[in-house]
Amino acid sequence: MAALKIKKGATSHSAYDLRSHFSDVIERHTLAVIVENEPGVLARVIGLFSGRGYNIESLTVAEIDHEGHRSRITIVTSGTPQVIVQIKAQLGRIVPVHEVHDLTVEGASVERELALLKVRGQGDHRVEALRLADIFRASVVDSTLESFVFEITGTPEKIDAFADLMRPLGLQEVARTGVAALARGEVAHG
Repeated sequence: MAALKIKKGATSHSAYDLRSHFSDVIERHTLAVIVENEPGVLARVIGLFSGRGYNIESLTVAEIDHEGHRSRITIVTSGTPQVIVQIKAQLGRIVPVHEVHDLTVEGASVERELALLKVRGQGDHRVEALRLADIFRASVVDSTLESFVFEITGTPEKIDAFADLMRPLGLQEVARTGVAALARGEVAHG
């Protein structure tokens, strides 16, 4: 009897398809999690991430419905597609969690962040810092003879770019709020 000449992993329809269907590409996802506004909920959500070694790049939390006692947790995290699916599934199993939305895959969304940047400088550095702030539409919210505090709102990438340009001009401190995000269009997410 002749041996079958089947090439390993030749087709996805083959019984002998031994290719890995798991991607090792790291993706950045923004998750909106609607939770009951009660003590310990945030700790449970964060515990899920830390207990499994998942990283949180940004975290924002605020009450969105006073009467309904609901809060919105916006989490920016990174991982392989399989890890992101696992995170969403595990978040959905936490009892005070009402909804989990992956804004990255559910369609277009808007992300914004607020940052305060303290820049020390004199002379030409001071003038250049003000010029760049104008280009980036950053506001001066505090000024002394030695420093400025700028307020900037925009995408995380915009804030990163502004901070990178301020670094050689005397950037001293940065405070960021974390990402706030909403789906675009008529889809209502908490």
